[in-house]
Amino acid sequence: MKKDDLIQQTAEYIREIFKIEGSGHDWWHIHRVWQLSTWIAQQEGANLFIVEMAALLHDLDDWKLNPQEEAKACKWMEQIGLNADEHKEIQQVIDQVSFKGAEVDTTPDSLEAQVVQDADRLDAMGAIGIARTFAYGGHKNRLIYDPEVQPVLHDSFDAYQKSTAPTINHFYEKLLLLKDRINTPSGQELAQQRHLFMESYLEQFFQEWHKQEQV
Repeated sequence: MKKDDLIQQTAEYIREIFKIEGSGHDWWHIHRVWQLSTWIAQQEGANLFIVEMAALLHDLDDWKLNPQEEAKACKWMEQIGLNADEHKEIQQVIDQVSFKGAEVDTTPDSLEAQVVQDADRLDAMGAIGIARTFAYGGHKNRLIYDPEVQPVLHDSFDAYQKSTAPTINHFYEKLLLLKDRINTPSGQELAQQRHLFMESYLEQFFQEWHKQEQV
């Protein structure tokens, strides 16, 4: 089967699984990461097939959505008959996408992993990133904000996974850190405006919060 056909078959498979996912990791998140990964890969000279497949499969086994390790991505790649080298490369990219804590080093070791990680992180920033953050917070029954709960810069993946902090804390524990952790020049350029928008949003949020305390 041609590589373009494998990509489209994978996109259809993923769309069906994630079409009603309500935590901000739905099909349209994956679609945006796929399209943005493709664009960054073209700018940076990465292997398009590896990037597109990894972008489409990157949330299939994500710990936030699937607490049990089912290796669905691996099974899918076996099902569509990818060769061992492609399978290994794609899985390595998938394994390196996620943010795992403010003090945890997640620097990718290939250009393809840098590209997909950048695209996924860019979708966690800006206006869409803000919307997704509150969608996830609601999905997990988290408070919007609690001034008595301070942000924590987690020093292990385990601590990051166990956090139940209010959603606003997530900006300081992850989102505002992403600008300086974008790998590619193409991604860095896009990150600047999205970062500024998040800072502006938080400024407005706290103006309104403190205003209601004065009323």
